[in-house]
Amino acid sequence: MKTSSMRTARIAAVVAAGVLALTACGGGSDSDDGDTGAAAVNSDATFEAGTTMETLQKAGKITIGTKFDQPGFGEENLSGIPEGFDVEIGKILAAGMGISADNIKWVETPSAVRENVIEDGDVDLVAATYTINDERKERISFAGPYYVAGQQIMVRNDDSTITGPDSFKENADLKVCSVAGSTPADNIGEYLANKSQLVTFDLYSKCADALRTKQVDAVTTDNVILLGLVGDSDGAFKMVGDTFTEEPYGIGLKKGDTAFCEYIVDTLKKASEDGSYEKAWTETAGKVEGAQTPTLPTADACA
Repeated sequence: MKTSSMRTARIAAVVAAGVLALTACGGGSDSDDGDTGAAAVNSDATFEAGTTMETLQKAGKITIGTKFDQPGFGEENLSGIPEGFDVEIGKILAAGMGISADNIKWVETPSAVRENVIEDGDVDLVAATYTINDERKERISFAGPYYVAGQQIMVRNDDSTITGPDSFKENADLKVCSVAGSTPADNIGEYLANKSQLVTFDLYSKCADALRTKQVDAVTTDNVILLGLVGDSDGAFKMVGDTFTEEPYGIGLKKGDTAFCEYIVDTLKKASEDGSYEKAWTETAGKVEGAQTPTLPTADACA
């Protein structure tokens, strides 16, 4: 999910309009209270002076960027509270610093602004289907990956003309939608007959609406996101073809914060061992038909 390094006025406007913060309802101070897959809050955690972890622990609160429009990973529920696998991962990381779920401020973070909100200090970390790549590493650091997805294609259920990404090169009249500033929008380019076939919006929910109203013929993004959109479509959509990329999701944080990266990696490893990682999945993205329970990937070295 690729983001340009230029701070354009358009991006600034998206940040101003799209950064919506709210405080999540939920977790008790010392244990899982039933509304979250997160691990128990570690009230006895101690950290080296001057680290991000110590600063957040002393403050007793954390700000996390995530998405609000992706079923299974990050989506607002009917009460306006974000939920999903990324949200639960955020809760696990907060709990390890002694911060309960009700002391997390969630900030809507679309693909195009993720580096910006990290660099500007608007969030402490980003968990938002955030693919690790070298271009982004020039601006921010990643901890992880904590999940590996793959890009795929979603079409209307009655469509038989699109069978995978190669269909767009074979028929130049077909339109495919993805999110501006995203890796899938960049990846699909090599499969298009011309650039005009790609339609972009700031949110995947808008792509789904465009597919439903026949403004576009397909939507492309990571398979787990599409599974959620298909599951919410009342049978209107289906997925076609196989995955054609590998997308390692990482936690975005301030560039060079190695200690925080190492904390995140260690905390996720513990979560995979104590069952809270699997529980976070099964209570969110794992509910979607066809979703397979992942194993925590081996983390990259923190740098």
